[in-house]
Amino acid sequence: MVLMPWNQFKPQGSYQTLLGSQISYWMILKIKRMMVLDLMSSLLILKLPKPPLGTLMQFVIQLIKPFTRDKKSVDIRGRSEGSPKRRKTRKKDGLVNSPETLTASDKECSETGGSTEAPMENSALKDALGGRHIGKLYVSNKEIGRGSNGTVVFEGSYDGRQVAVKRLLRSHNDIAEKETQNLIISDHDPNIVRLYGCDYDSDFVYISLERCHCSLADLIQKHSYLSSGESVSNNEASFSIKSKISNVKGMDVELWTHDGLPSAQLLKLMRDVVAGLVHLHDLGIIHRDLKPQNVLISAGGPIRAKLSDMGISKHLQDDMTSVSHHGTGFGSSGWRAPEQLRHGRQTRAMDLFSLGCLIFYCITKGKHPFGEYYERDVNIANNRFDLFMVDYIPEAVHLISHLLQPNPEARPTAVYVMHHPLFWSPELRLSFLRDTSDRIEKTSETDLINTLESIGSLAFGGKWGEKLDAALVTDMGRYRKYNFGSIRDLLRYIRNKSGHYRELSDDLKGILGSLPEGFDRYFASRFPKLLIEVYKVLWVHCKDEEAFSKYFKGS
Repeated sequence: MVLMPWNQFKPQGSYQTLLGSQISYWMILKIKRMMVLDLMSSLLILKLPKPPLGTLMQFVIQLIKPFTRDKKSVDIRGRSEGSPKRRKTRKKDGLVNSPETLTASDKECSETGGSTEAPMENSALKDALGGRHIGKLYVSNKEIGRGSNGTVVFEGSYDGRQVAVKRLLRSHNDIAEKETQNLIISDHDPNIVRLYGCDYDSDFVYISLERCHCSLADLIQKHSYLSSGESVSNNEASFSIKSKISNVKGMDVELWTHDGLPSAQLLKLMRDVVAGLVHLHDLGIIHRDLKPQNVLISAGGPIRAKLSDMGISKHLQDDMTSVSHHGTGFGSSGWRAPEQLRHGRQTRAMDLFSLGCLIFYCITKGKHPFGEYYERDVNIANNRFDLFMVDYIPEAVHLISHLLQPNPEARPTAVYVMHHPLFWSPELRLSFLRDTSDRIEKTSETDLINTLESIGSLAFGGKWGEKLDAALVTDMGRYRKYNFGSIRDLLRYIRNKSGHYRELSDDLKGILGSLPEGFDRYFASRFPKLLIEVYKVLWVHCKDEEAFSKYFKGS
């Protein structure tokens, strides 16, 4: 097939003809909802000739015009906002409504596609305040979110409990059934959004879900704006961030420390996501659409992250590790694994790839390892990612680089991720270094010792004593000699100082900080690669030993 060069394209012509001659039917459907960045991404993926920017902009204007003309938002009943109410006509046997013409809004959540057009509802009981009752469910008119395939989320209550009501068209009943089935299977896990009920009327399916305060994307975006001094109220990149967060009283939402490291709170939220994946994967469920927008934040008690939006999740049958791909379009652009883009076999590893992107997103205040939105899919397909923004956290580089492996079989399991050093507490970090020191002090295995010593240039470079405060160097000379070029001696020094911390003078305690948090921070700031480099060596030599089993779970 010969493709029409972009420089011969005339914007006033029929764009359907142009697209139909070059791009498959599924792409035409997707382009209906594309904005400029989506179109640019598609051109890169399809390797079409790059048009001049002006021609591209004219094309986009012509492309979206038929789908944006006279669009208005709709309420829960499908009625256009601001449209005049039709006068009711009286008949002998009562009142009847004249028919209404329906329109829809094109407003969508960040990076979520889908039309919101919906037919008029007929069978649900209307409420005096504009909402409606369907059995135990009450659905208000207050919209709190939108998704793909015409999905709208409203405030509501189910049997007296405040819930989020996810409304889907009856034509997408298969999606609703899949989501409810997998939520039922995974029910009562603290890191999965809870399902309360599923109701129907003649036009819609209503899924009643646990009400959360905001999404992980909202939380990250709001606090990244605040940390940069930008006002949330003046930024439209996130949907209702300010109102969602302002309702959370007394919630500690410090996400990054003053030196840019992820806070204990943020690490906990990321680990919640991993724990949710562990639970799903144990049940044989692949989420298939993991992204920050599909992780919700609950603060009814300790702040917690919960996986949601499982409408395209897949339940593997017993003893199955993968399924063949059938159909297209699952997952969200920029968050799909390479095999999803190629429509290859679906395995749990797809979720681990998306998790790598999500962890990077959290640490970097909303950035993506595969670049800007319009170029992510093509970069994922070509394995082009950049982790320079997390270089200052070697544990993050190690984990994310493994999660983003193009080969699904090379990615770690969710259980492994949950126990990775990135998520270790200060106490566990120090415990690992102490146990390693004990292990090599008692061994004559030259292979293990030589391998450890070979990483000295990576772990500390030069002489490690030169990176310590002078008072510590003076103090250590009172007890024994240390070889500043040996990683074995550095581990011994850390072990001895932590083991005899109470015996240290107040001045030395002031330098090292409190045990374990300050103590760990002192050595991590001077030798940031020490922990992960030692971990990599022990992974090869000692991961199967009982003494190190707690450090290498899921291996």
